[in-house]
Amino acid sequence: MTSPTSRRVAIVTGAASGIGACVAASLRSSGHRVVGFDLVESDTDLSCTGDVSDVSAVSDAVARATDELGPIDTVVSVAGYYEMIPFSEITEAQWTRMLRVHLGGLTNVVRATLPGMLERKQGTIVAVSSELAIGGGDLDAHYAAAKGAIIGFVRSLAVEVAPKGVRVNSVAPGPCDTPLLAPDSPWRARGYLDTLPARRLASPDEVATAVQFLVDDGSFMVGEVISVNSGAVI
Repeated sequence: MTSPTSRRVAIVTGAASGIGACVAASLRSSGHRVVGFDLVESDTDLSCTGDVSDVSAVSDAVARATDELGPIDTVVSVAGYYEMIPFSEITEAQWTRMLRVHLGGLTNVVRATLPGMLERKQGTIVAVSSELAIGGGDLDAHYAAAKGAIIGFVRSLAVEVAPKGVRVNSVAPGPCDTPLLAPDSPWRARGYLDTLPARRLASPDEVATAVQFLVDDGSFMVGEVISVNSGAVI
């Protein structure tokens, strides 16, 4: 007999690499049919390409996924990027782009999938934020602002839709051992790692485990933020 989980369809943005790829693989291993949405092809059941900040591209991908695989009842928003720039040097375009990709990307995929979840009275949404949204950081004000906005959005939407059967939560990783961090990134420096209780970066697989818990097991989790950051923010 096929388990209920095996019939569920999930869409993962940023599924081509890093945390997104690990999340997609984890969900597939537990029986989900996974739609990957990224700028490039992803190793998923259905790979859709496009920019998460493009409303039409996201809507088209969700429509295609629904037509080919069935209703989407799980959303994991991972797509994003990181850069370090002094606040005084951040251009208006850089500030806007950061918000459009992180917060805009999340809201675009939620707008496209939430109506169906509410109609079916079930669904789960997990947004990847960052420990910098909680603890702040140096030289990344626009990134921390965008990730902080995600947490505010998650908590507010969770209150609104939980009574209607849809759970919304967030995972806030610290620096992870992914290609997003350059080899010479200060987050990889021994001096920084020694400040962490775990003395190492979190792995993308560990973040994926937290996401998997929120999707499949954390039925009591609503509006929560799980920190996967080697103890950087406690």
